[in-house]
Order: sequence, then C-alpha cells, then structure tokens
Amino acid sequence: MRLAVCLLSTCLLAGTSLTASANGGGAMPRPSMPMPARQVSPQNKARDAYNDGVRYVKKADKAQQASVEATDAGKKDKAAREAHDAYAAALKKFTDATGLDPTLHEAWNYVGYTNRKLGNYDDALLAYEKALAIKPGYADALEYRGEAYLAVGRIPDAQQAYLDLYGGNRALAGKLLTAMKSWAAAQRASPSSASTTNLDELDKWIQERAQIAGQTAALTREGTIASWR
Repeated sequence: MRLAVCLLSTCLLAGTSLTASANGGGAMPRPSMPMPARQVSPQNKARDAYNDGVRYVKKADKAQQASVEATDAGKKDKAAREAHDAYAAALKKFTDATGLDPTLHEAWNYVGYTNRKLGNYDDALLAYEKALAIKPGYADALEYRGEAYLAVGRIPDAQQAYLDLYGGNRALAGKLLTAMKSWAAAQRASPSSASTTNLDELDKWIQERAQIAGQTAALTREGTIASWR
C-alpha cells in the first residue's frame, strides 16, 4: 500500500514537472498583436517630397554656377548636364508634392522654378499662377515669375512684377532688377533677339528704378541701419 502511494506521488510530481517545463516555468505572456504601420498623412508625404526637391535644387544651382564659371569646355558641359539632371529630379519631387497636397504653395513655386531652369516657360508660368492663387502676393513666386517673363520677352509684365515686389519686399525687387539688367546685357550681345530701341527704353527704366530705390533706401528700416554703419 505504501509502495502504491509512493508510486502515485511520484507520478503526480512527474506530471507537475512536465507541465511546468512545457510552459517554460510559467504561463508566457500572450503575444501582442502586431502594431499597424504608422499612418502618414498625404500632407506629411508632400512635405517630405518637397524637402527632397529642395536638396536637388541646391545641388542643381551649385552645378549651374560651376558651369557658368568653368573655363574648360568639357567641365562646363559636364556641370551643365549635372545641373539639368538635378533640376529634372527636383521637378519630379515637387510635382509629387503638389499631387499629394495641391495647397502647398511653396511646392508650386518650385515647380515653376525648376521648369524655368529646364526651359519649360509656359509650364513655369502656370505653376507660378497656382502658387499665387493659393497665396496671393507670395513674394518668391512674384520674383521668379518676373524672371520667367523676361525669358519669354514679356518686358511690361516683368516691370510690373518689379513694382509689385517693391512695396513689400525690396530685397527680391532688387534681385529682379539685377536679373533685368543681366537680361538686357545678354540681349545686346545678340541684337537680333530684341530691338535696340526697346532695350534703350528698358535700360532707361532700370536706371530710373535703381535711382529711386537708392533715394528711398534710407526710408526703410534696413536702409537706415545700413546708413549708421
């Protein structure tokens, strides 16, 4: 009888041991359900695409400047190709951004900028219009659009762009005026593209605006600070 009780106890202990071993010394925590992937909004995706595009633009602008400054023909061509490819990559990113968030006026502005750099002036002007429709008076778009107007010979529109900028952003107005000077000089180098009379009128207008800007510079906060130095 004692032998039977001992055998029964041994079996019970063995069973308990096996059960504990199978459960790893205790009940394992229930595996948690896999967390769903973080939902990224189209607006955030658009911002990421926009930032990628800006990086390409910086690369493209640097390459373009290198092409302008290069004296070796081979290096000039290589830098120009690098600039073209980077502008094209940037344009794709900005186009993706506007597709994800059509209200992103900065992306529309850069769609215009990269199209202009690639020579797609009609597309550039349309993009600037969209940027300005979303944010009227957006100074960056006004300045870039002014340069696009120059590229297609719409001088009165470029002049109006300068006037629109002058009241609100003197720095960008000055940038556009400098672009107008450069454009006029380039046209004089190839007179077949513009009449001398029109260029003379533009040169006179540029000189007048530069003089007015110089006379009124001290009336602005920046001009006053500069005059103290």
